Amino acid sequence: MSARRRKFYGWGYADEGATPEEIRLLEQTLAARFGITSFDVTPAPRAEEITLRAPRLEVPAGLKDIVSTAHLDRLEHCYGQMFVDVARMFARSCPNPPDAIAFPRNEQEVTDALAWCDEAGAVAIPYGGGTSVVAGVEPPQADRIVSIDLRHLDRVLEVDAVSQAARIQGGVLGKELEAQLKPHGFTLRHYMQSFELSSLGGWIATRSGGHYATLYTHIDDQVESLRVVTPAGTLESRRLPGSGAGPSPDRMFIGSEGILGIITEAWMRVRKRPSFRASTTVRFKNFYAGADAVRAISQAGLYPANCRLLQAEEAAYTGPADKDAAVVVLSFESADHPVDAWMQRALELAAEHGGSWDAEALLNQGSHRAGAAGEWRDKFVRMPYLSEHMVARGIAATTFESAITWDRFKDFHSNVMDATRRAIKRATGREGSLTCRFTHLYPDGPAPYFTLTCPLDKAKMLQQFWDIKHVALQALVANGGTITHHHAVGRLHRPYYDQQRPELFAKALRAAKRALDPKGMLNPGVLIDPDRSEPAAK
Repeated sequence: MSARRRKFYGWGYADEGATPEEIRLLEQTLAARFGITSFDVTPAPRAEEITLRAPRLEVPAGLKDIVSTAHLDRLEHCYGQMFVDVARMFARSCPNPPDAIAFPRNEQEVTDALAWCDEAGAVAIPYGGGTSVVAGVEPPQADRIVSIDLRHLDRVLEVDAVSQAARIQGGVLGKELEAQLKPHGFTLRHYMQSFELSSLGGWIATRSGGHYATLYTHIDDQVESLRVVTPAGTLESRRLPGSGAGPSPDRMFIGSEGILGIITEAWMRVRKRPSFRASTTVRFKNFYAGADAVRAISQAGLYPANCRLLQAEEAAYTGPADKDAAVVVLSFESADHPVDAWMQRALELAAEHGGSWDAEALLNQGSHRAGAAGEWRDKFVRMPYLSEHMVARGIAATTFESAITWDRFKDFHSNVMDATRRAIKRATGREGSLTCRFTHLYPDGPAPYFTLTCPLDKAKMLQQFWDIKHVALQALVANGGTITHHHAVGRLHRPYYDQQRPELFAKALRAAKRALDPKGMLNPGVLIDPDRSEPAAK
């Protein structure tokens, strides 16, 4: 159904991947970090090696142009992109595939696909770019499953240059979205590691966080209005810069993770492309000194575009420093005015906490790829292409993230690190590697992001992984943080979200789902269980 195939078992398209040099450097890094002398590499799977059960649905004649039951289409929609998803593909295991994939070309065909699911008693899984790392697009156990892939709703439909907003279809991927805005001189400027392959509708449905580290962090800040197709009908919110008229209808769907409806269009606030930039890296003697510095910067109202604190080991791996120093990747940008004064004040605050910076990088500006900050960015966006090679070598590579107020941060960080390290040792007998960075900053607290890397026993790789991961996730909630800052809830985080979410709010959300999705067919099991009083999907 697509001219260019996505890789069904890993990141990217089938005709691209990590370079031989990237793989060589990966093996060198893993060997140095874990003392590995040789690698047992599992070959990547071929589609014909994986057997899928037969489709359990008959496609109506009127939908055969947009619905596929082809083996490869179904295979591509079995999993997302977290470590265990890739590991199961390398194990040639897909026991619960979707029965059919709908590829609607317009909003009416989205409505038609939902109507078919309703008539057939099928579960419907909204699908954008398929980059979920929390099992958000993985089918639940059900008798009939249809994945509704919005890849053909991929256009910028209208640009309002006066108000600086654009009407955009929900299925457009980040790279193509930016390419369509560029001739108008605008950018959504919502970048994240999955940017190239994730969709606007997915960003909205999961409350994604972009690479703006302060001020404009979540996609919430950029949504002006939404158009959503639900099993009960189509809803469109009024396009306004702001409103005090009751609870916002947009807020109901932002973060709804596909349980209430399918986002087909959105008016998004865009901005002129930045032309003034300043960036550098700032070194600190330790992670907590860096944390004190970025707290001061975040509370000064300077709003840097990037202000990411990297633990020493992670900074050394991604390029900006050696392993003896924590590093802040710091940058400012504007489409209107030079940003040197903002950078200068931020560096003064950094100096008050013992920071020293790369003065040469400050002299080499004009591009977001300049200097060590640019080197960090380039390595960061290439990391997903290495995920399949980590799995093939039996190396666990996963992340988990949270947010916590500044007054509780140090205890939170220490307790989460200790609990996870103990879990790694208990599960594998090894120390493993656990690092932390800040992805986003708020005046009242940071968003710590933890990266876990560890060799596993291939014979029991999934069990070892889960033994570690569940301890880490429980530690986030037990120590007062959120179970997720920007990766969404999905099915992975659901047990911990249940602990965090007030039960009375869950009842209200179930009532909203009952009104919009009476049969509970949309992405069941994510966020809430359906109200027992509503009919279950057959």
